Amino acid sequence: MTRDMRRLDYGELRAIIADQPYPLLFATVSGAHLYGFPSRDSDVDLRGVHVLPVEEVVGLTTGPDTLDRTWFQNEAEVDLVTHDLAKFVRLMLRRNGYVLEQVLSPLVVTSTPAHEELVALAPGCLTKWHAHHYRGFGKTQWDFFGKKQELKPLLYTFRVLLTGIHLMRTGEVQADLRELLALPEAPAYLPELMAAKAEAEHGPLVGPDIERLAKDVAALQETLDQAEAASDLPDRPSADAAVNDLLVRVRLSR
Repeated sequence: MTRDMRRLDYGELRAIIADQPYPLLFATVSGAHLYGFPSRDSDVDLRGVHVLPVEEVVGLTTGPDTLDRTWFQNEAEVDLVTHDLAKFVRLMLRRNGYVLEQVLSPLVVTSTPAHEELVALAPGCLTKWHAHHYRGFGKTQWDFFGKKQELKPLLYTFRVLLTGIHLMRTGEVQADLRELLALPEAPAYLPELMAAKAEAEHGPLVGPDIERLAKDVAALQETLDQAEAASDLPDRPSADAAVNDLLVRVRLSR
């Protein structure tokens, strides 16, 4: 893996995950690479699902429902987080846009037929309440930006708010900010910010002043509220039974 992390070496990433203690249902790339603005020095965020064997689920002593490993590979930091399938599908059925972005990520390192089933079931997990996830995530990142004055949390703020707006309007999970630039509400200076971040993961603010940024973020927050109110998405997920069926089938096949 080269130190310039704007390009991914999928062969090396597959080799990295090959020694995991439990079989993986899938592993995808999340973070800045998925969001469309990786830097030369970006971390590689791998996310996925592992499957615990039955004997580590039904007994008094159970296996780990989350595994988190961080290490350096050729000077680049790699972060791998996986959840057991049961935990992951419970999150899918809640208003957690983050796990839906992971399962639907086009940056696939490894996959299985069960992963393809999860992808097909994802639309049935979407509700209008996912707006709360993106609203809260946006507020957290905006607060981080206020403390650090760095491009990364600023771009994350715009990304999550635009993702939430697009989801409420279309029912599609789109995490790539480059695609979201087509939204009429997307500030015209975002490509400039993305280009600046490409050169340094924790680079300082360039471009608009704080007052302009605050005004635009507030406008996007209001737009997300309006999009939620007008959304045709349901109030609750419809995929509960199908997701449970998949979990049982996968668990019993191990």
